[in-house]
Amino acid sequence: MNLNPPRPLQADWLKLGLGLGLRHVHIDYIFRHWPKVDWFEIISENFMFSAGRPRHVLRQVAERYPLVMHGVSLSIGSADPLDFTYLQSLKALAAEIQPQWISDHLCWTGVLGNNTHDLLPMPLTDEALQHVARRINTVQDFLERPLVLENPSTYLSYAQSTWQEAPFLAELVQRTGCRLLLDVNNCYVSCFNAGLDPVQYLQALPHNAIAQIHLAGHQHCGTHIIDTHDRAVAPPVWQLFQQAWALSAGAATLLEWDANIPPFEDCLAELHKARDYMQAAAFTFDPAPTAVEDEAVSTPLDFLVAPMMVETASQVSTLEHG
Repeated sequence: MNLNPPRPLQADWLKLGLGLGLRHVHIDYIFRHWPKVDWFEIISENFMFSAGRPRHVLRQVAERYPLVMHGVSLSIGSADPLDFTYLQSLKALAAEIQPQWISDHLCWTGVLGNNTHDLLPMPLTDEALQHVARRINTVQDFLERPLVLENPSTYLSYAQSTWQEAPFLAELVQRTGCRLLLDVNNCYVSCFNAGLDPVQYLQALPHNAIAQIHLAGHQHCGTHIIDTHDRAVAPPVWQLFQQAWALSAGAATLLEWDANIPPFEDCLAELHKARDYMQAAAFTFDPAPTAVEDEAVSTPLDFLVAPMMVETASQVSTLEHG
């Protein structure tokens, strides 16, 4: 086994603060007001293959705010060869805007060269661990910077899996020196869907490797939860965030909102709720696990739609989901 220390990041990621996902519906507001937000996260694929106004807008934002690049198509877990054309474009964009770090997901997004535009779950086995570790090292060497990996939302698990996700991620950190993007909402969603304890999930992670935290909203449907990114953060996710933020010693935190996006001021107000939980964590943190309270459930009619509509909507929205 190769044990590597965490690779250094370009910025002091513990002090980056509170950020928002950069979304096109907010660009005009941002340019008019240059609001007080600590940093922005972009979806890498929205800018990698663009030119003209999108890149001009991005350069202007980069002049005023720290940026993080967050991808959805690296497909680090795929059996396909790594796409070095994609990686070259990723590296070129990073050279242009100098992000604090580059992140993507522990998942695969397609096979035989076809991109499903979805973040598909991996079988968590020894073979998969070796495969992904090799690919992470190759990507980090090519990009000449560390890769930050996010835990995805999942709705099923493989019968072949011999690892839980949190120890799997911890082992990847040990073998590659990569960092982690802990999506607290995804942790809650995946653990609920799998019947696992999200607090135990947090405890099993290598806390000093957490470079960033994600917050987002979800749809609780009673028997399962769907990661929708289309509403405010649920109360139990805020509770889990308080513990995660303390365990990470104050990792940079970002709010994602990707559908039914409200005005910029409303997104910023939702993000600023994190301050209360951060302050409480700073003064009352107890390393012993604390249970997370349940939330109300709903069963909206918009989930009872034809499968083709669901598939189409997923493909359209994936590029703004991280």
